[in-house]
Amino acid sequence: MESTAILREWFDRVDSDKTGCIVATQLKSAFAVGNLHFPTSVVQQMIRMYDFDKNGTMSFEEFVELNKFLLKVQQAFSDLERGRGFLVPDEVYKALVKLEFSLDSPAFYTVCESFDQTRCGKFRLDDFISLCIFVQSSRSVNQ
Repeated sequence: MESTAILREWFDRVDSDKTGCIVATQLKSAFAVGNLHFPTSVVQQMIRMYDFDKNGTMSFEEFVELNKFLLKVQQAFSDLERGRGFLVPDEVYKALVKLEFSLDSPAFYTVCESFDQTRCGKFRLDDFISLCIFVQSSRSVNQ
């Protein structure tokens, strides 16, 4: 209950034009305040994943569902990053398994290559979230 109130307060601040819905630019800016930097395409994909009424925006209820997914992803990341602030590919694989994502080796390495922004084999939280959004979206398309 308390967490819903906190989410509502956060959502209402992001919904700066008070429409009851947020768009990708608002969500991207809000993530940036929390030091999570996503390409606009990833933020748009987040909205599409949880845009149950298909209106191109995110209502509070849809945002709550996105938040549940992001908390699970963040927990999987935190369980393996050991205070370093990043995961290496083997840990990314373990985290994906924790999240019940299954990728064969070629697909896994292709996805890692695509989301390793710095090309150094280290995945920060925002890289890992972006990777998970992609995998979840791909899974939804294939179901």
